[in-house]
Amino acid sequence: MIVDNSAATPGVLRVAIDAPLRQPFDYLPPPGIAPATVPLGVRVRVPVGHRQAVGIVVEHADQSQISAAALKHVHQLLDVTPVVERPLLQLLRWTADYYHHPLGEVIAAALPKALRDGAPAAARIELWRASTTGREALAAQALLRAPKQQALLELLVPRPQGLAAAELAAQLPRWRAAARTLLARGWIECVEINAVIAPRPAGSPATAGAAAPATRPEAPLLSAPQAAAVEQIDASAGSYAAWVLQGATGSGKTEVYLQCAARTLARGAGVLVLVPEIGLTPQLVQRFRERLDVDIAVLHSALSDAERLAAWRAAYSGQAPVVLGTRSAVFAPLPRLGLIVIDEEHDSSYKQHDGGCRYSARDLALVRAQQAGIPVVLGSATPALETLQNLIEGRYRGLALPRRDDQALAPRLALIDLRAHSVQQGLSTPVIDAMRRHLSGSGQVLVFINRRGYAPTLLCTACGWIAPCHSCDARLTVHRASGQLRCHHCGAMEALPQRCLRCGFAVKPVGQGTERVEESLRELFPDQALVRLDRDSASRPEQLEAIIGGVLTGATRILVGTQMVTKGHHFPGISLVVVLNADQGLFSTDFRAAERLAQTIVQVAGRAGRERTRGEVLIQTQYPEHPLLQSLLAGGYEGFAATALIERRCAHWPPFGRLAVLRASTRASDGALEFLAAARKLSPASRDVQLLGPVAASMARRADRYHAQLLIESAERGPLHRFIDDWLPQVERLARARRVRYALDVDPIDIQ
Repeated sequence: MIVDNSAATPGVLRVAIDAPLRQPFDYLPPPGIAPATVPLGVRVRVPVGHRQAVGIVVEHADQSQISAAALKHVHQLLDVTPVVERPLLQLLRWTADYYHHPLGEVIAAALPKALRDGAPAAARIELWRASTTGREALAAQALLRAPKQQALLELLVPRPQGLAAAELAAQLPRWRAAARTLLARGWIECVEINAVIAPRPAGSPATAGAAAPATRPEAPLLSAPQAAAVEQIDASAGSYAAWVLQGATGSGKTEVYLQCAARTLARGAGVLVLVPEIGLTPQLVQRFRERLDVDIAVLHSALSDAERLAAWRAAYSGQAPVVLGTRSAVFAPLPRLGLIVIDEEHDSSYKQHDGGCRYSARDLALVRAQQAGIPVVLGSATPALETLQNLIEGRYRGLALPRRDDQALAPRLALIDLRAHSVQQGLSTPVIDAMRRHLSGSGQVLVFINRRGYAPTLLCTACGWIAPCHSCDARLTVHRASGQLRCHHCGAMEALPQRCLRCGFAVKPVGQGTERVEESLRELFPDQALVRLDRDSASRPEQLEAIIGGVLTGATRILVGTQMVTKGHHFPGISLVVVLNADQGLFSTDFRAAERLAQTIVQVAGRAGRERTRGEVLIQTQYPEHPLLQSLLAGGYEGFAATALIERRCAHWPPFGRLAVLRASTRASDGALEFLAAARKLSPASRDVQLLGPVAASMARRADRYHAQLLIESAERGPLHRFIDDWLPQVERLARARRVRYALDVDPIDIQ
């Protein structure tokens, strides 16, 4: 029972806990501590039912609606100073409000697991020292028969201030066993102290384990457009400005980032650099380490818990004034942030797709810059249509980087009509002839097909059976190299059969994937070194590094790859790019499919002819007359975008309308649709908001769950969010909500 008993509760702390509850919990402070003296953003250990949890103090309140008898005390204050400073707490609150997600879960996702479990926010050092009885024992020669223990005491006794564990290990290897015995006898003691971060001397390694360059390269001479971009961005320091740095691949966007970062660091401020993919971080980190004489913290999903904690601490303490990372790095705790850079801002990887809060790191970076009053740079050769519309409306400022004077002309684009040419294993005759021409002229060739595996389908030539995934409404993909059939949606795997499982007749793979294209090219060009770049061949960072290294040195003549080859890699020797299966995105039900296809084609085309030699791009298609392909050929990405924005305006799709999707899944085939239908009946009447559906997802069954969605659309952002604020609490109270997995996706990047 909720009772207003404010007189009995003169002050409470409101604590956000990692739980799917929208309101923070009220607690009394520890006895003897006034609530107002507890800073916002510190961690506390609190009782929750029969367990204890770590939460963040997010608010002070004069009173609580909980009765004084029911209020519990905070068990422990874990921090003296906030681990979530006020500016970052403001961003996290905004995130929770905008994406309609519980604040406690949003904060938890922004912190390393160790901090969520109560680990110290500052790095700690073990300090070992001799006790009084230990000094007496050494003086009395009580350890003559224990030489290792005596050696340890002899190290500690002359140093009353103690020795750190790392120093002990350097002077006395395997000292821990002796220390345990001495500690049990009370002859030594161990205390933990906060590590003191000393300024790093110039020229020392930029991060632990990273070698400093023997000679730090000087900044190259900028082109006039690059210099103008750096000056304009730098002139906006100390105030919010959103800059769209649009330039052809290889036009020097990274150099603009580096020089703007150097100027920001010179003012004593920090820099946050976001990249879309883990695969990009090693290359970009290397360039930043070579040029910037500061520590750099790297944050991405492939880090271990210990590595993530170390990177977080380096940023939080100010030791690393530059943070470079993927999506989650948008919440990095940089104390004096002065500049944010979003590289390849159009990339869909910036959107959280599954689990937790479905935020867009690109959009949150813009909000963070606005709240902090600092400039933010959005770099891309193919900006998102929303970004281009913001440019048109004057919300963002544009900076163009044309091709440099030392660059070749833009590559020639040509469409290869598959209806008019013979095709050999997915490769048309004009493509094969062009490859021979470029390879004989010492060029390198990139063949792009956005499909992993050997073939997308295994077909029985007698009865027409197609190998299905038993957990999804999908076909299994043939992976001949591993002898497997795999589902690229749920991860299911099974052995590759030699005969039809239904009639026993022969089966054959149908269609092309990277493995099959690789096989075909090896037969066509047996004397040319060829590698494949996809998630199967480059699952580990060292594999990716080796593949890229081979292309850069010229040892690799033909590169076959998926979307991974479009992610900002610099391949100066590639003169021909071939795009296979370009028709995949032409007829999709997703309204963003055409935009993604255009961006992919332009990005992969940018790998061709990046030095003095003009490149060539051949796009195989069954539909050369398609308006999207024709607009790309006639006007490049800008021409496509102009046409696409007109179409979006007519359809009232983003950026000319606002969307949210309520997605649900259940084990039962009709459970998700029934839940969404019940949710729709609860929706408040609104003239400004329209609900469409519910309907089954385009792939209704995935990973043994049935998926459906309900689309919410409005012309304006305000009415959409007010509608959700009124509606979502009612949906959460539905009895069947506990039996359904559901999530709200605000500003979805796809309609599945």
